[in-house]
Amino acid sequence: MNSNHYVAIMAGGIGSRFWPMSRSSYPKQFLDILGLGRTLIQQSYDRYSKVVPAENVFVVTSAEYVSIVKKQLPDLPPENILAEPSRKNTAACIAYIAFKLQTINPDAVMIAAPADHLVTETTQFVTTAQTALQFVEQNNALVTIGIKPSHPNTGYGYIQHEMTTVAPEVFKVKTFTEKPSEEIARAFIASGDFLWNAGIFTWKISAILEALEKHLPEVFEVFAAERSHFNTEGEQKAIEKIYPLCTNTSIDVGVMEKASNVYVIPADFGWSDLGTWNSAWDNMEKDYFGNAVVGKQVMVVDANNCMVHVPDNKLVLLQGLRDYIIVDTPDALLICKKEKEQQIKEYVAEVKRNMGDQYL
Repeated sequence: MNSNHYVAIMAGGIGSRFWPMSRSSYPKQFLDILGLGRTLIQQSYDRYSKVVPAENVFVVTSAEYVSIVKKQLPDLPPENILAEPSRKNTAACIAYIAFKLQTINPDAVMIAAPADHLVTETTQFVTTAQTALQFVEQNNALVTIGIKPSHPNTGYGYIQHEMTTVAPEVFKVKTFTEKPSEEIARAFIASGDFLWNAGIFTWKISAILEALEKHLPEVFEVFAAERSHFNTEGEQKAIEKIYPLCTNTSIDVGVMEKASNVYVIPADFGWSDLGTWNSAWDNMEKDYFGNAVVGKQVMVVDANNCMVHVPDNKLVLLQGLRDYIIVDTPDALLICKKEKEQQIKEYVAEVKRNMGDQYL
């Protein structure tokens, strides 16, 4: 493995669509949503440790989750956990790790990726990641991974690319489109030059800092002003000074949609962003009637296509339901039609209005 290669796992999100399992104090990246025996962030760490040296894996997370990260990733050096004092989206997160890595190793090449995605074909994933790393080492390029679409999903962003490669498996990006309508998504897939945006990025540290300076100067400048404090005892104090001044924007909107040196690698490694309970159901083993069940004492009678996630120590008898999400936790129970899952975020807001924060 190359000692100049690094990974930043972004793990600061709340994951409210996975309520009531995912809570603001313990969100989905720290949960074993699919019942596989490893949480999503643990799976991410396992995966990226096959791509870069394990000591070169960093996690950027909210300050309130640092103790959870330490517990779930005991092999991760504590100094590799970066604590954000507030949530300012992915541009600030990436600027933080980029400035830090620049002071550690100016020749660093970095992959930045969410902690809460699912990848089922690890070998193919590692191959794709290595292709991206090799390309950016030789080019001043910002590379993203595009997933070959299997259906017109309206919950994903789409990347349109040129039809000819600039290097083996690498295409120049033409456009980004956020969450299109189903009609437009169908047209995208039919055209053959659109991919789902996986939000996995690769670049030289020098290239992303140059792009931030050009396209998001308001973010670049607040970090640059405190550059001398990175990797010193004053780093956390500097970060607490920077974040209130930082624009709340994504790296996609702030940089990738504006830059001219953006490329995409099409891939197919069993990817899902696990954004909803339906996406979890899609990726789980199911019984003969299409029910996906996590829980050791679940009895199903005349029920079809349900997503069931309950504690192992609770007996649950499910009868007569079709296409439902059933999620039980010690203090909250969700029973929701699968077709209404996009409203879960709204239901959680209603819970907050009526019940306060205790169930969030």
